Parts: sequence; structure tokens; C-alpha cells
Amino acid sequence: MRVRVDANKCQGHTLCHRVAPELFGLREEDGHSEVILSEVPKGLEEKARKAMLGCPEQAIAIEE
Repeated sequence: MRVRVDANKCQGHTLCHRVAPELFGLREEDGHSEVILSEVPKGLEEKARKAMLGCPEQAIAIEE
């Protein structure tokens, strides 16, 4: 499973970082999300899905 954030859609709500700080970081310059680990490790798949579903801008995509 791979995860990515569309920087053009992200508005910096930080919800993904709250759900999965192991996968998503926050850029220092604007607080928008960035992917820390694009390849989702075993055991974090559910957190990745919750982050994707919880993003109000639908900026997170998962490739299975």
C-alpha cells in the first residue's frame, strides 16, 4: 500500500497527522501535510485509510 498527499488540495487541517503521525508530517513553512513514509508499513494500513477518509479536502490518495 502506498499513500500520497495532493499538495494542491491540502488546506492544512492537520487531521491526517493527528490520525497517523507515523505517516504524515506537517511542513514547517505552511503547516500543510506531507508524506513521511509513502510505503505504508504493515500494521499502519488502517491508520492510512482513516486519514484518507477523514481528510475534508480529499487530498490523500491510497494505492493498494
